[in-house]
Amino acid sequence: MHLPLCVDRRLAGLTLAAAFIGFYHPALGAQDKPAGPSAAVPTAAADAQSRAVENAVVKVFATARPPDLLKPWTKLSPQEVSGSGVVIDGKRILTNAHVVLYASQIQIQANQAGDKLSATVESVAPGIDLAVLKLEDESFFDSHAPLPRASVLPQVKDSVMVYGFPTGGTDLSITKGIVSRIDFAGYYYGTGGLRIQIDAAINPGNSGGPAVVGDKMIGLAFSRLGGGAENIGYIVPCEEIALFLKDVADGHYDGKPAIYDEFQTLENPALRAFLKLDKAVQGLVLHEPFSEAPTYPLKRWDVITKIGETQVDDQGKIQVGDDLRLQFTYLVQTLTRDGKVPLTVVRESKAVKIDVPVSAVRPRLLPFLSGSYPVYFIFGPIVFSAATDDFVARLTSGQSGGMMAGVLSFIGSPLITRRSEKPAFDGEELVLIPAPFLPHKLVKGYENPTGRVVKSVNGVAIKNLRHLVEILRDSNEQFVKIEFAGHNAETLILPRAETIAATEEILTDNGIRSQGSPDLLAVWNRKPAL
Repeated sequence: MHLPLCVDRRLAGLTLAAAFIGFYHPALGAQDKPAGPSAAVPTAAADAQSRAVENAVVKVFATARPPDLLKPWTKLSPQEVSGSGVVIDGKRILTNAHVVLYASQIQIQANQAGDKLSATVESVAPGIDLAVLKLEDESFFDSHAPLPRASVLPQVKDSVMVYGFPTGGTDLSITKGIVSRIDFAGYYYGTGGLRIQIDAAINPGNSGGPAVVGDKMIGLAFSRLGGGAENIGYIVPCEEIALFLKDVADGHYDGKPAIYDEFQTLENPALRAFLKLDKAVQGLVLHEPFSEAPTYPLKRWDVITKIGETQVDDQGKIQVGDDLRLQFTYLVQTLTRDGKVPLTVVRESKAVKIDVPVSAVRPRLLPFLSGSYPVYFIFGPIVFSAATDDFVARLTSGQSGGMMAGVLSFIGSPLITRRSEKPAFDGEELVLIPAPFLPHKLVKGYENPTGRVVKSVNGVAIKNLRHLVEILRDSNEQFVKIEFAGHNAETLILPRAETIAATEEILTDNGIRSQGSPDLLAVWNRKPAL
């Protein structure tokens, strides 16, 4: 498990949430002073270099208000979070997204400074865990120069220094190690990216602090490996940072293009024989195309042999430089043009060049919130919300999470059976009951349907939350009949007029300000379609 490194942040089961442990920060050993006058110049240069880095590192303070997934009309209590950041060009500060996600207030404090300065989020990418902050008072940058970024990847075994403000003290901490590994792996919310592994100690609070090789930053600390592993930390490299900054230059984050097809390796001799491949053919086998549409260029059993002009091997990897192999999907982010990436495939023993469409967002029936708040609508004592992967993660986490996952599986809940699926049609959502009934006599005798997915209202299959609101709005029937997906579910019967009349009283009794999210209230208040 990879643990984000901000301090004291507990997002109540959100996908990005993690529990953090304490740490021991090793004291830096005393160094013998070099003898002779010839050593004075490099020592002075090294000291000046270190001071320049330290001057660019800041501590980030944030007050976070994450959503309460079980009560989507409200937020959790304010949570104090701290991490690190670094000054970059353009009078900006770079940090990790998880440090400032859901933040209602952000401040930064320079190393050895007493004052805190107000900041705001200019751009954020939760998937690749990067964010750019702007300061209200830009005079700060007159005395804090940006830290230069490396234009190439470091080498494995390069000595690396990590700067930040981890738990255990208020002063800047510096730890030393080496670059252990470079790979292309998963970050958050289904996003893949280049990642540098180091053995320097990084801990809660280091998030967003720079990792430096020589006199240049090679990336930002963003997570460490949990589960008892020691000194395995991860860095977002400058190559990913550059892509992010280029993306947000227009003021909007579009995201990283990716391929979502499913593959398998071509290492098995029987598989090669089945596909009638020449011995010289190397590549990756397409197991399941992302789309079954006739116009989709990739077909099952295609063997991807090249991405652009780069050869793909039987494990799906490509050679990058002299001593680095990465998954071929690494090149998607640099080779994509006009939403397509060029591939060469072997199909029925013939090489074919194709352009495959890519997207920054994988369509998911249960999407990630990725920093947004859940939508909801309240009808009498019943709360409805659109299902998200975050909600399922929340429901199945903690001490009772395993039991809840078992219950959902036993009843055949779509939250489990369809969790990894794409929407069956444009606009499909699963509508669920995220919270227990709000107290009222209208639901006397009914079992609480928390976590249940709505199948139909008055016999009409529900497409999404907006559709449910329209059905409730336009119904002329005396009763509202709500049926749920899965087994062993009661059917709810409510008197429509009485339920509508009781809604305002129920909201007031429970201290709920609004009956629904703004866009859903607009639907509810619109006149019924004729």
